[in-house]
Amino acid sequence: MTTRRKFIKGAALAAPAAALATPAIAQSKIKWRMQTYAGSALGEHVIKPAIDTFNKIAGDQMEIELFYADQLVPTGELFQALQRGTIDAVQSDDDSMASPTEVTVFGGYFPFGSRYSLDVPVLFNQYGLKEIWDEEYAAVGVKHISAGAWDPCHFATKDPINSLADLKGKRIFTFPTAGRFLSQFGVVPVTLPWEDIETAVQTGELDGIAWSGITEDYTVGWADVTNYFLTNNISGAWIGHFFANMDRWNELPDNLKELLTVCMEQSHYYRQWWYWGGESDLRVNGDKLKLTTIPDEEWATVEDAAVKFWDEIAAESPTKAKVVEIFRKYNNDMKKAGRPYRYS
Repeated sequence: MTTRRKFIKGAALAAPAAALATPAIAQSKIKWRMQTYAGSALGEHVIKPAIDTFNKIAGDQMEIELFYADQLVPTGELFQALQRGTIDAVQSDDDSMASPTEVTVFGGYFPFGSRYSLDVPVLFNQYGLKEIWDEEYAAVGVKHISAGAWDPCHFATKDPINSLADLKGKRIFTFPTAGRFLSQFGVVPVTLPWEDIETAVQTGELDGIAWSGITEDYTVGWADVTNYFLTNNISGAWIGHFFANMDRWNELPDNLKELLTVCMEQSHYYRQWWYWGGESDLRVNGDKLKLTTIPDEEWATVEDAAVKFWDEIAAESPTKAKVVEIFRKYNNDMKKAGRPYRYS
């Protein structure tokens, strides 16, 4: 039996130990800085809701401070900043942030790699792309958290595009790989800071944009400076990702890793319906952009060129060949599956 004297003595001895343990219990809040590829207007949809949710649930454990396009570093330097730890996390495609991996060329809009936004998560989660991306980024000290789909890639232009001939000489803001592909049709790819695009169209430095679907054109103001929207697209969905500095990721407790992953997945889901509904609604009800279309038989030459482009990419390395083969298998499977997966 514990006597009163022994109890008091034991409590006195335990008190200093308890005092020493207090700082470990009251750990300081983890703080991360994340930069997105998107400007503030677009960021309100493609990233802010997920970060707000994360911060709310994480509470006193962790907070992510969100920065928009080019606020901390230029988008083209995002990977370097992430790798160095200048930024703790990034939302971007591989292509825009110039990551030094074998999969960079597939980020953003890989020509005709997808037709619908649901193609992207299936490619990553059921056809093996996730494992390839995880391995590629782990090799350069970056954690690949998850991949998701954004909007399709269309042209928004000042002058109407009704045929491939109308594309010749047009100075277009687009992604590096998309620009490389489109240059064979006379498009002149132009790279500028994201926030400068609207002004560049107004001043005549750009003739148009091939960076998004119609939802973004309206959301970020590009529909105010262009007049036409081409319904043909070179990709059904932008492939984007969430990344973290590997050291910062490894320092997180497991519950925060899981929470961050869940919030990123919720972000992917939000965009699925926001873009899908927005693309159709603005085509039907939007009053700023007039729709134009290149006839199917003429557009088929662009689709045929994409097959040759895939061969060109596959020849560059074994890893690229492996990724291209996955795209081929997936698209062939979708064609065999028929409606509603593919209509032609």
